This record gives sequence, structure tokens and C-alpha cells, in this order.
Amino acid sequence: MAIATATTTVSTSIASSSSSPVKGAYWFDQETFPVSAINTTYLTHVFYAFLLPSSTTYTLEITASNATSLSEFTTTLRSKYPPVKTLASIGGAASNASLFAHIAGNADARAAFIGSSILVARRFSFDGLDLDWEYPRNAAEMSDLAVLLRQWRIAIVAESEITGRLPLLLTAAVYFAADFFLNAPPVPWYPVIAMNKTLDFINVMSYDLHGAWDNNTGAPAALFDPKGNVNAVYGLRSWIWAGMCPKKVVMGLPLYGKKWTLLNPNMTGIGAEAVGVKPDSGGDVPYFQIEAFNKESDVTIMYDPDTVTAYSYAGMSWVGYDDPVTVTGKIGFAQALGLRGYFFWAAGFDRDWKITEQGVTPGRRLAHQSSQG
Repeated sequence: MAIATATTTVSTSIASSSSSPVKGAYWFDQETFPVSAINTTYLTHVFYAFLLPSSTTYTLEITASNATSLSEFTTTLRSKYPPVKTLASIGGAASNASLFAHIAGNADARAAFIGSSILVARRFSFDGLDLDWEYPRNAAEMSDLAVLLRQWRIAIVAESEITGRLPLLLTAAVYFAADFFLNAPPVPWYPVIAMNKTLDFINVMSYDLHGAWDNNTGAPAALFDPKGNVNAVYGLRSWIWAGMCPKKVVMGLPLYGKKWTLLNPNMTGIGAEAVGVKPDSGGDVPYFQIEAFNKESDVTIMYDPDTVTAYSYAGMSWVGYDDPVTVTGKIGFAQALGLRGYFFWAAGFDRDWKITEQGVTPGRRLAHQSSQG
């Protein structure tokens, strides 16, 4: 596609089309929570999860089924008030990281991928595109990611100039820290300079910090951690220290928890020894299921001020999670750090919007404070 390989000289250094706060959520097609159930009162951006590229053509694979889903997604959300921005997210945790590495590192594959993504976004009336590559594994792949993002931004600008339409938003979902410091050396770093110039904002996945891979209970989305750097504060600050503009950083919040089976029912705190997880989900528990669990008569609910998270347990079952109280604190921290906003994974896990609505009041308070100078 000519747009994807345009040589027109355009600046890849962008100012976001809007500096307004982001209150986002990812949504995936699900029978129990259709797109019509999304309450846009609490959101500004909704991400469709997920589209995938072909392993042979490198273009986005659009079947009759997901074409219907994509059309319904954007049409339904355009009809709601207040309006939200819609973005098609490409990738996800279950996608092929090696395929993204090949696309990013090969000129022809990049061109096909970029051109296809823009065509799909326009065909289904999306406002933008989101890349969820989990994850570039080394310095070479990080360098290729920078090339991909630069060429993607050039193509988006060129398409906008040709068509006279507003340029598509371009965002990326990224690791909780700018560097993979938990890896063995050499530790890869994201290409932050290129990302700062080409992306409207990044969605930092400040969750899944502890889970099925641990033999101890943990805070899945710890804001702080007195025992180390595996926490949201360290991760978010690492992005800013690396050079990412705070107004392009969006903090991720989970609408689900992680479940463990205790080794000893008398040892119930964070860090308690545990074995096994819920086998059909790797230990992931949507918040509405946690609410049901917490209503059982023998459940104990605890808050941990050190990590700013909640946990509950009964017998051998233990679950760590965030609730309206902890999320309110985290949103306040994001505002204090000067971040662009926050997003949730995933719409539908908080059926009555008890958590999602927490950003509304703090956001209005922040706006009021700003207006007062």
C-alpha cells in the first residue's frame, strides 16, 4: 500500500491530538457482556481486543465473524452519550510474539501490516490503533519496534493529509516498567525516545505482578512494595525516568484478581506459602466473582496498606485484588504523578461499575483544582 511506504517528509514528533485525561477500558467480544452494556459515562477511550495479523501476509485477519463484531463495536459506541474514542487493539497476551518481531524487523512485512491496519481502522470507523506486542525480547527487537512505530506514524500522517480526515490515534500497551529488569542481562529497554515522538500515549500494564508462577500469595497490582521493585510505582517512574512524557503515560488497573490455594490455612497474609491455582484460568478471577466470594459467611476481607491492595480468604482459598477503595487511591496517585490517566482490563469484569466509576469524582476534583489555579 502506498500510504505505508510514503516518503513524504513529515515530522514524527507529535503532540497528542488532545491532552484531555484518558479513562480507558479494553473490551473483548463476550456473550455475557455485549458492547451495548458499556457505560460511557465513566470512560473516554474503549479498546477492541484483539485483532491479529496473518503469519503469511502480515495483514490483519478479518473474518466474517469479527467483521460483524467490529462494525457492531464502533456503531454501538458512536450511538452512546457521552461519546468515546474507539481503538482497535492488535496482539494481546495470547498472540505470537515472534510474528510481531518478524513484522517489525522486515520492511515488506512492516509495510503490509501498517497499510492493512490503517485500512481496517478506516473501514470500521475506529478513531485509532493500539499495539499490544507482549513482548519484544531483546535490544534488536526493541530497535525494530522503534522503526515500526516511526513508519506507522508517517503512514498515519500521510493518510490523513491525503483523505482530509483526522489522523488516527496510535497507542501501545506495554510492560509495567520501561526495562525488563527481572530478566537476565543484557536487559532490554523500550525505545522510549521513539515512543515519545510517535505515540499518543502508552498503556502501562501495571498488573499481573504476581500470579500463578509464584509459590506465595502476592498483590497482583501492588502500588508499592517494601520488599522490592515489582510494583506499579517503580514501573511508572521508570518510564518517566527513561524520558516518556508523563502526559503520555496511562496507568493500568485490573478488574480481576489472582487466586491461590494456601499451603497452611493459618498463614493467610501476603507472602503466605501457597500451592496450585484455579486450573481453568491460571488463577484469574473477575471482580464480580470476587464480590460473590466475599459475600460468603466464612470469608475474611483484608486491606494491605503497604501495597495498597485488598485480599480475602476462606479455608484454603486466597485471592488478591483491587476494589473501589484501592483503585481510588491508585487513581489519586496517577493524578499526583501527572499521568495522562488510567485504563482497565477489562470491561465486563466489573458488572455494576463500582470500580470503574471511581475515576469520575477524582477527575472532577482535579479539574476544579486546576480551574482555581
